[in-house]
Amino acid sequence: MNQLPALLEQFRADFLELEVNDRLMLLLEFANELPELPAEFLEHPDLLERVEECQAPVFIFVEITDGIVRLHATAPREAPTTRGFASILVQGLAGLSVQAVLEVPDDFPQTIGLGAAISPLRLRGMTALLARAKRQIRVKVSA
Repeated sequence: MNQLPALLEQFRADFLELEVNDRLMLLLEFANELPELPAEFLEHPDLLERVEECQAPVFIFVEITDGIVRLHATAPREAPTTRGFASILVQGLAGLSVQAVLEVPDDFPQTIGLGAAISPLRLRGMTALLARAKRQIRVKVSA
C-alpha cells in the first residue's frame, strides 16, 4: 500500500480516533473550512468540472505549477458532507507533487471511517471527487 501524504494520514487518524457520530461532526468542521474559489474561477466557472457522481453540485479544478498540485473545489453549504470531503482533499493535496497525489490510494475515502456514518451513495461521490482530480492531473501532465 502506498504511503499516504502526511496531512491526509493525519486527517484519517483524526477521524478514526472518534466515535461514528463525532466523525460526522469533524466532517462538518471540514465543510466550514473549504476555501473560497480564487477570483478567476468566479469569473470563469467554465474552467470547473462538475463531479457528476456527487448528489450535490460539486465542481473542481486542478492547478499544476512547477509539478506542484493545488485542487480548487466548490460545493454548496447545504451539502455539508460533500463539502467536507472536498475540503479534506483541497487541504490534504495542497502543495503535493503530481506523483504524490497520483499515489493517494483510490479507496482513501473508505479508509477514514465514514462508511458507518454516511450513505454509500455519498461515499461513492467522495471517491469520484478524488478520481476526477487524479484524471485532471493525468490529462494536464500528458498535454
